[in-house]
Amino acid sequence: MTTSSAPTRATTITLRRQKAHTQGGNLDGGYTNAFEIICSDCGDDPRRDYQDVPPRLQRLRGPYLLDTGVTQYEAHVAWHEDLARAR
Repeated sequence: MTTSSAPTRATTITLRRQKAHTQGGNLDGGYTNAFEIICSDCGDDPRRDYQDVPPRLQRLRGPYLLDTGVTQYEAHVAWHEDLARAR
């Protein structure tokens, strides 16, 4: 997901459907109805599973229902934009 107000953030912040479960590196069970935020600027790596990232990134990731996820995604993009303006 991207927002029109933040085209430069589109490649670093992503809202995606959360994987149901991985086993031995293979997807087992598809995807859930939950969404998660992945932010490379915060040190997250989209190739890592939820349980493999530190607790601070797990809190950022969610999980979120879609409407809440969109709201949190937009807030996170705005937070990064505020940081960039402050520099």
